[in-house]
Amino acid sequence: MATRIVTLPGDGIGPEIMAPAVELLRRLVADVEIEEHLFGGAAIDAHGTGLTDEVLGACRSADAVLLAAVGGPKWDTTDPSRPRPEQGLLGLRQGLGLYANLRPVRPLPALYDASPLRREIIEGTDLLVVRELTGGIYFGEKTRTADSATDVCTYSIAEIERIVRTGFAAARSKVASVDKANVLETSRLWREVVKRIHAEEFPNVELEHVLVDNAAMQLVAAPRHFDVIVTENMFGDILSDVAAMLTGSIGMLPSASLGDEADGGVGVFEPVHGSAPDIAGQGIANPLAMFLSVALLLRHGLDLESEAAAVESAVDKALDQGLRTRDLGGTANTAEATAAVFAGLA
Repeated sequence: MATRIVTLPGDGIGPEIMAPAVELLRRLVADVEIEEHLFGGAAIDAHGTGLTDEVLGACRSADAVLLAAVGGPKWDTTDPSRPRPEQGLLGLRQGLGLYANLRPVRPLPALYDASPLRREIIEGTDLLVVRELTGGIYFGEKTRTADSATDVCTYSIAEIERIVRTGFAAARSKVASVDKANVLETSRLWREVVKRIHAEEFPNVELEHVLVDNAAMQLVAAPRHFDVIVTENMFGDILSDVAAMLTGSIGMLPSASLGDEADGGVGVFEPVHGSAPDIAGQGIANPLAMFLSVALLLRHGLDLESEAAAVESAVDKALDQGLRTRDLGGTANTAEATAAVFAGLA
């Protein structure tokens, strides 16, 4: 039976980095079917919504979903009655039950000097941000009146338990649980659940509790301190973007969004960077985070570890040989970066 991959190019540079990613998949996966759908702003233009029922159904029946980027000034609005591309993203996560977002952060030696931080600070960093993806303030009740607005942050014990287990299971030695327990009631519940799960199920893994503001500071001052960071939705969103700068560019950071096998086990794999509308259509977008997201798809979505490692090795090799896209201080365009990585697969 053919492997079915749904691709969602989305907006901005999305289609430009999706095309070489699809070519990469075809090179590495035998008997693969690629099914492309509109998503985000492109879907709003065509259908009035960022995610149609048809597309969600296609994603549910796929083996994995590869997403490029969504959003742009064209669809920016503060009117709660108008659709936004990001609503499609939240709907996809919720519709597929994708509660765990994995964002590996490993600055490559070839790019140490591209980071705004000194080499001696980032050298040897290899961490994973495990972000809860379907709860918290992003999904809480929202109100809007003429003179006020509210966003409710809610977490259940069950939601906390499952993401915390994911974090502990991924750890090599230590888990940093990030919260704001000195202020937020949801964080106090979070901390209580983390302590219990640690004591009952993962006593051999070191645990530390870190307030989110301190975690942000430590990511910049001493990133090697971290192994796995597990945290709630909004904190994870912010901290993973902070961590992205350790790599020299947010254009280097992939992600995997995973759920339970009971919900179908379909993961969504996407680069962390946005749609970069300011450079869309110029052929200069960095495709490396997209390629690394393909590697995560191969590993977590299709259980093809050797193929995933081959992609990561090819990216490393291209950078070691001098490949630099514009966001990394070089001049290579999308096609040149793609060719350099593909050469490393030979």
